[in-house]
Amino acid sequence: MLRYFEFAIIFLIFLGLNVYVISRLYIMMPAILPLRILLIVSAIIVQLPFFVSMFWGNSMPTKITSILYIIGTSWIIIFLYLLLIFLFLDIIRLTHLVNIERFMVHSWYGWGIFSVLISAILIIGNINYYKKNRVEINIETSKPLASQNGLKIVSISDLHLGYGIGKPELENWVRLINAEKPDVVLIAGDVIDNFSKPIFEDKMYKTFRKINTKFGVFMALGNHEYIGNIEENLDFLKRANINVLRDSAVLINDDFYIVGREDYSRKYRKRLAVITDNLDKTKPIICIDHQPMRLKEARQNGVDFQVSGHTHYGQIFPLNYIQKLMFEKPYGYTRKGETQYFITSGLGIWGGKFRIGTRSEYVVINLIGKQSNEQNIK
Repeated sequence: MLRYFEFAIIFLIFLGLNVYVISRLYIMMPAILPLRILLIVSAIIVQLPFFVSMFWGNSMPTKITSILYIIGTSWIIIFLYLLLIFLFLDIIRLTHLVNIERFMVHSWYGWGIFSVLISAILIIGNINYYKKNRVEINIETSKPLASQNGLKIVSISDLHLGYGIGKPELENWVRLINAEKPDVVLIAGDVIDNFSKPIFEDKMYKTFRKINTKFGVFMALGNHEYIGNIEENLDFLKRANINVLRDSAVLINDDFYIVGREDYSRKYRKRLAVITDNLDKTKPIICIDHQPMRLKEARQNGVDFQVSGHTHYGQIFPLNYIQKLMFEKPYGYTRKGETQYFITSGLGIWGGKFRIGTRSEYVVINLIGKQSNEQNIK
């Protein structure tokens, strides 16, 4: 009951802010009746697709739901920028810092500048989303690894496959991964956006099977895997030959451990100390944890390297700065004692395909063990 109440409050706030944005657009646009009617009709239409796709999408044809989902989530991002710009302009107008009143009321000039500005932000953001950034880091550990060349890891996160991101993008991502010739692939959660229907229909599990590695693909669940039917989502991941680690550890080639944690949102999630208690701490321990919460826990339990995702680094400006208030480390490399971390911004995206002030990425990690270090010195 409480969740429905919270949702109702959020929806009413969102609706109220939409009314503010639309009213400001109405006042700014030239006083031409057909344009005003078009604005009002469009304003009503864009409120519906996201909620329709979320609540009734699985009962509709996938292509229709995908269109609704993309329109609805894109509007949320467009709305955010409209809101920020109008709040900024209203502060200037009310404080009389600059006389902009004539550009804010029935102005072709103001409307034109405003339209070009918003369009430019969205076009640049969309282009930026499709440019996947390759991030390469070297992680040294004092523990030995069997291979003299160390361990090559490709880490990805937050694919959000579903009604927004489909098979063609996934196929491109698999090509990027295979080009690295990784020893192992680690996925830090949120492979599935919400629902498994579209990814089963496109048989995307077959695409995952094309990933070529020496030791396999390992994953920790994210919060989005639990939004839909968790059992269906787990079935998809199993068919995709992805080894899902749920508060468990696996020893690879008698050489190193991979630990996968349940998502931080799960109340039954085990403490990391329980998971690592019986591990041989003389071997490197790699941890996958979707949300970068309580980072010190990895250091306290002998983890050598942890990879996380979830944050998207805010995805769009200025949310990346808000992330800095929410997380100890919302993005990038950090170190605590002997434990090293990388929080990735993710390969995919949630909702509308815009990256503004951030980048989508995959991470290439060269894990160098004690033996590798000694060989390099020689």
